[in-house]
Amino acid sequence: MSVWLESYKPQLFSELLTSPSVIEALTHLSLQSNPPHLLLSGSSGCGKTTAYQLLCRQVLGPSWRSTTHVLQARDLDKTSGAMAKFEAFLRPAGSGSEDTLAGRTSLDAFDHTISATSDTSPPPAGQPSATLASGLTPVSRIIVIEDADYLGHARQSYLRRMMEESSRSARFVFTTTTPSRVIEALRSRTQHLRMPNLTRVMMEQRLEYIADAEGLSPSPGVLGDIAHVASGNLRKAIFILQLMAQRALLDERKNIQLLMANSTRREVQFVLEEALRGRVHEWKWERQGEKNTRVLKGAMGALDQMMAVHDLDGRAFVDRLHEFLVAGRSHYPDPMLAALLDAVSLCDTKLQHSTQPRIQLEELMHVVAEIGKQHATASL
Repeated sequence: MSVWLESYKPQLFSELLTSPSVIEALTHLSLQSNPPHLLLSGSSGCGKTTAYQLLCRQVLGPSWRSTTHVLQARDLDKTSGAMAKFEAFLRPAGSGSEDTLAGRTSLDAFDHTISATSDTSPPPAGQPSATLASGLTPVSRIIVIEDADYLGHARQSYLRRMMEESSRSARFVFTTTTPSRVIEALRSRTQHLRMPNLTRVMMEQRLEYIADAEGLSPSPGVLGDIAHVASGNLRKAIFILQLMAQRALLDERKNIQLLMANSTRREVQFVLEEALRGRVHEWKWERQGEKNTRVLKGAMGALDQMMAVHDLDGRAFVDRLHEFLVAGRSHYPDPMLAALLDAVSLCDTKLQHSTQPRIQLEELMHVVAEIGKQHATASL
C-alpha cells in the first residue's frame, strides 16, 4: 500500500502548494551558481520539508539523497546527551577532530553522475542548474536542521562558528515555525523565506486532485471538512483523507467529526483530570535503553505527548478541550464547569496574541489545578 504523502509529493517547484512568490524565490535560489544558506519558516504542514527536498535535488542533482544530511532538532529537546548527539552529527570523526560534516567535499561536487541513483525525476526548476550541466558545482553537501526552534542558544552558537569556519562547500538549511527563536547571528547568515499559511480553498483543491486520481467519490462537503479540521496542515489533511478512504468513511460528513472526536477525547480528559488533581508537572525516572531518564509526566507531560502524536498546535488543543467540556460527558458540577470554561476562553484569547503557545497552555493547566483545589475544598 502506497502512502499518498509520498505518491503525490510535488516533483517540481511549480507544483508546490504555496504562493507564487515563494515558488519564484525557490526557483531563483536553486539556480544560482553559489546559493546561500536558507531559513524556511512557516506553520506545520505548509510545505517546508517538501520545499527543501526539491531545492536539494535541484542544487545537488539526482544523487542528492547521499549528500543531504538531516537532523531533527526536536528529537534533541529535553533529552540527555543532546549536545553530544549534536556534535556527533556535525563532527562524525569525533568532537576533537578538525574534520566536520560541513567541511567535507563530496566527489559529486566534481562529477554529479559519479553516484548511482534511481531518481529519474525532472529537475524541480524545469531545467538543470548551470553548474550541474558543466559537471562542477561549488556545493557538495546540504545540511538540514529541521525545527531549529528547538536547538537552544548553545547549539545555535556552535552552528554559527561552523558556518563561518568550514562551510565553503556546504550549505545549511533551517526550518522553523518561530523564526524569532533562531538567534540573530544565524538569521543574518541565511536568506529567510517565509512560507504562508495554506487556505482552506487551496487545501480542498489539492484533496480533490488526489481523490480524482484515486477514483474516489466523496460526499459533498467531506473534503472541505477535512481541510477545515486540518487547519492549514496539508500533511495532516492528506493523511486523514487516506485513512477515511481506506475505511470507506467518505460517504457521510459526520464521519470526519466522529473520527476527530474519538481520536483525542480520552487524551484531553486525561490531561484535564491530571491538572484538576494538581499534577501539572511530575517528573519520573524511566528506563530507556541502558539509561534511567527523567521524564515529564502529569498534565504537561500528557499534553506534550498528545500534541506530538496528533500534530496539534495550542489552539487545536484548546478547541478539543472546549468540545469535551460542552459535550455533556464530564459530569462536573455547574460552578466548576463554568470556571473551567472561563479559563479555556481566556487561554484561547491569549493564544491569538502569543508566539509561545506552551506558556499559555502551562498557565491554563495551573489555573485548572487551582479550580480543582477550590472545588475539592468547597465539597468538603
